[in-house]
Amino acid sequence: MMAMSCKDGKGASVMDNGKYVRYTPEQVEALERLYHECPKPSSIRRQQLIRECPILSNIEPKQIKVWFQNRRCREKQRKEASRLQAVNRKLTAMNKLLMEENDRLQKQVSQLVYENGYFRQHTQNTTLATKDTSCESVVTSGQQHLTPQHPPRDASPAGLLSIAEETLTEFLSKATGTAVEWVQMPGMKPGPDSIGIVAISHGCTGVAARACGLVGLEPTRVAEILKDRPSWFRDCRAVDVLNVLPTANGGTIELLYMQLYAPTTLAPARDFWLLRYTSVLEDGSLVVCERSLSNTQNGPSMPPVTNFVRAEMLPSGYLIRPCEGGGSIIHIVDHINLEAWSVPEVLRPLYESSTVLAQKTTMAALRHLRQIAQEISQSNVTNWGRRPAALRALSQRLSRGFNEALNGFTDEGWSMMGNDGMDDVTILVNSSPDKLMGLNLSFANGFPAVSNAVLCAKASMLLQNVPPAILLRFLREHRSEWADNSIDAYSAAAVKVGACSLPAARVGNFGGQVILPLAHTIEHEELLEVIKLEGVGHCPEDAIIPRDMFLLQLCSGMDENAVGTCAELIFAPIDASFADDAPLLPSGFRIIPLDSGKEASSPNRTLDLASALEIGPGGNKASTDYTVNSGSTRSVMTIAFEFAFESHMQENVASMARQYVRSIISSVQRVALALSPSHLSAHGGLRTPLGTPEANTLARWICHSYRCYLGVELLKSGSEGSESTLKTLWHHSDAIMCCSLKALPVFTFANQAGLDMLETTLVALQDITLEKIFDDHGRKTLCSEFPQIMQQGFSCLQSGICLSSMGRPVSYERAVAWKVLNEEENPHCICFMFMNWSFV
Repeated sequence: MMAMSCKDGKGASVMDNGKYVRYTPEQVEALERLYHECPKPSSIRRQQLIRECPILSNIEPKQIKVWFQNRRCREKQRKEASRLQAVNRKLTAMNKLLMEENDRLQKQVSQLVYENGYFRQHTQNTTLATKDTSCESVVTSGQQHLTPQHPPRDASPAGLLSIAEETLTEFLSKATGTAVEWVQMPGMKPGPDSIGIVAISHGCTGVAARACGLVGLEPTRVAEILKDRPSWFRDCRAVDVLNVLPTANGGTIELLYMQLYAPTTLAPARDFWLLRYTSVLEDGSLVVCERSLSNTQNGPSMPPVTNFVRAEMLPSGYLIRPCEGGGSIIHIVDHINLEAWSVPEVLRPLYESSTVLAQKTTMAALRHLRQIAQEISQSNVTNWGRRPAALRALSQRLSRGFNEALNGFTDEGWSMMGNDGMDDVTILVNSSPDKLMGLNLSFANGFPAVSNAVLCAKASMLLQNVPPAILLRFLREHRSEWADNSIDAYSAAAVKVGACSLPAARVGNFGGQVILPLAHTIEHEELLEVIKLEGVGHCPEDAIIPRDMFLLQLCSGMDENAVGTCAELIFAPIDASFADDAPLLPSGFRIIPLDSGKEASSPNRTLDLASALEIGPGGNKASTDYTVNSGSTRSVMTIAFEFAFESHMQENVASMARQYVRSIISSVQRVALALSPSHLSAHGGLRTPLGTPEANTLARWICHSYRCYLGVELLKSGSEGSESTLKTLWHHSDAIMCCSLKALPVFTFANQAGLDMLETTLVALQDITLEKIFDDHGRKTLCSEFPQIMQQGFSCLQSGICLSSMGRPVSYERAVAWKVLNEEENPHCICFMFMNWSFV
């Protein structure tokens, strides 16, 4: 047996006889080239390397094997050292933040003790009437300093500076002081891998959120990015700087007018008239703070704007401190009053939720900063040949285009059409040159697209008791359940046709649609991907010949554990060239949770699991819990679809669009009902639930076959009875999944860890084939091991990389595959167990 040392240099390896084998620089260069192509070459590939490279002809295959072992070991040590250094820096910064938070909490406790003593003294020394007055004074004293009565001022530089300095003081009292009672954001736990320390307000005017975190950017760069709010805040339509005034202390005062998109068709958009103050504190910290200008301050005013509700921003902003070793520690405070009175009562929780504010604004700012820092530290070009900034620009265009269609502002050229006697679907038309620019493209054979207008059909609907993340995943993975191929083909007619230059690699095939991943970003936790709809479009020269259609798709909000997260699925047809400036007509879905609290059901529930694991004498115990809480999960779904058309076809296209959106609404209602926990409990889910005898039998077969072939128990002792076996298998820490014994094996079962690894659900699992989760090297290895699995009954696979249904690479240290036998000892399926897996 050979020995090796990971401390050896690149030009030396240690053999079992204790002697070093020295390599020339040319030999090392050749080996390094192969290492970057394949870090773990097979014996055949190593022999091939010796034949192809004459400079390696004097080296034995065993020596080359040892070199690759040492090289992998050094790479692993380097990555681990780098990771530990990064974790140490994060922990140091996090410790500083926690100490500051502890100081703030101690101050808050002292203040509460003082107020409590003040209250008790007055209750003892005053009459009952006086007690009532003093009680009111004390109870509200914690909030009075949040909305102070400003002395009259004017719009002169001195008056604006007075407002700015007061804004700075109030902002700092929220960022590091006790002006607001902060409570930890539900589901957020500080740690080296967390986004930061996130808190929401409790009992203050309006809604407020605060975040503290570490970002790998210098303070001036952080301030520059955050000031450009439309670049990272998807709800921001525009920010206009109307005036800039320098101050004597080197700071600047800006007067801003900002507009926010409405998130749904059921409420008007918001706008703000703001003062922004940028300055440097004595300790070198950079501060950017903002507040609304109101008539009570006697400062400059901004008249109301049609179709907008004027909202109020209370002192908010960013405190940016330079961090030792580089980077910045940032404190973000968002405090606004969105005037919830102006929206329907059912939507008011959305406008009165600090959790929603934290997710949409405060945490979005931190995620964007982390995304920028990550792009700077890593390679600037993805495997699609596009820079991350270009991919972010594409996702921004999709989101912005969807918001523009959803809001339909008249200053962008939108006008409303009359309805057909029903007001469930709103039709807007836009024929402005700006909207049409880039849409009049030529087909590959030279025939022009003559569309000269764009139509948008939009609607909103209330959903009960179906988590947005689950519904969105279903809409993404089962497009055929709601989409009409003929409508997709019509939409594709607005863009070029021809051979597509996209890579042929596919991640998942879901009922005729192939998902090709573009990027997975930490910003908004979103996926940008290309969807290939096979045989949907038509060639212009012959409408009978089917062709593939491509959609650029943005998917976000699929994390069930995130509280208050908006889920979106936005897509647009793209032309054959797939250029960065390709014309886009976005359509899609937005699902907004209306309940800020965490839903009572388990966050790990999947589409058709229901709660079949918790079975007792009275049946499905968890189904009762779902029924009790069925009214606690509400959300509003907004749908908007855009179509390019010729002006003389307006009535026909409008009629088609209305019917299409109504059919989508009907399909979504049917799917939402099927996905609701109460329906799953009552009707057994979309597929056979795990609590059935068939599922218990499969679990018993899996464990029995594992014991027969490998000679050890799969599960720990104590799992007696089929139901207990199933439950233990489901909660097993390793990813366990079964695939069918067909010419093209597809997955038929996975435990919770397996579903998490594949980033899918039991319903969508049936659409994933075994070969789709492996790369070329993994498929070759599997093909070579498959005969052994069928003959010997099992096979142990070495570490490798596979892909989730979302296209994310997953590494695993070891895997075992074994044949599952039924009661008659006949092969039923193949079971895989991936150990110590993690997303790369």
